[in-house]
Amino acid sequence: MRDFSNDHRWLSLNTATVRKQGDFVVIAEACARHKIRGVSPWRDQVAHVGLDKAVKALRDHDLELSGYCRGGMFVSDEAHRQQQRDDNKRCVDEAVALGSPCIVLVVGGLPQYSRPGSAPSKNIINARAQVDDGIAEMMEYARQAKMPLAIEPLHPAYAADRACVNTTEQALDICDRLDPNRTGMLGVALDVYHIWWDPELHAQIARAGQDRLLAFHVCDWLVPTKDILNDRGMMGDGVIDIKSARAAVEAQGFAGYSEIEIFSENWWSKSMDEVLTTCIERHKTVV
Repeated sequence: MRDFSNDHRWLSLNTATVRKQGDFVVIAEACARHKIRGVSPWRDQVAHVGLDKAVKALRDHDLELSGYCRGGMFVSDEAHRQQQRDDNKRCVDEAVALGSPCIVLVVGGLPQYSRPGSAPSKNIINARAQVDDGIAEMMEYARQAKMPLAIEPLHPAYAADRACVNTTEQALDICDRLDPNRTGMLGVALDVYHIWWDPELHAQIARAGQDRLLAFHVCDWLVPTKDILNDRGMMGDGVIDIKSARAAVEAQGFAGYSEIEIFSENWWSKSMDEVLTTCIERHKTVV
């Protein structure tokens, strides 16, 4: 396992971590000031400043991407199906312009939550079928752009509103169905917040292998968790054995960024410099 104790060369900041402290340009400037070389922007943050301005900020500060958040939300009623297709094509185009190594996919849950305005449904089996179809269709466009797609399994608490793919095994089953030849165009983004509890985690990481491990996200699970979405912990403040998870992915050959992604009202209330300084310290000691 790589030694992170002496520097933060392999720290990437998911820009959601400081989304309330500044726009993407401000975040890029702060990362450069703290010698953080990797970022993973969210689409709404890029849209807020404009794609061209976001690209310029990356170039001006010599920043790399560890991923682009997010594509997906594939589940809808028929009336919103074309909207979903067009939106995911735009996501691919944006990721190419930004120079991302992959697009992180949050696949969607039930249609009324995945694509607001869709007719309500409780049929999660149908939702999962739509996810397969949506990824397959997006892959056709992404393959032309040589842009890999990374399915992110989310904690089961998000099955209804955000993602009906909830385990690494489910995500890899989709990879096997849609990319059986392991072309490198479809893999997984593993976030310890969502997968730490899974008794099959290490076996599924081994199953994924290097070619399907496209992104690795870190934060912590607080006990108690006051809000399932916006009360993630800073690494070391919760119960996740982060080093064990990183050791498992690196044993398969993963050598990319450890991407810090923290949705937290607590950390959003602090200054950007304090958050980034703490991220660097914890990256060296906990991650």
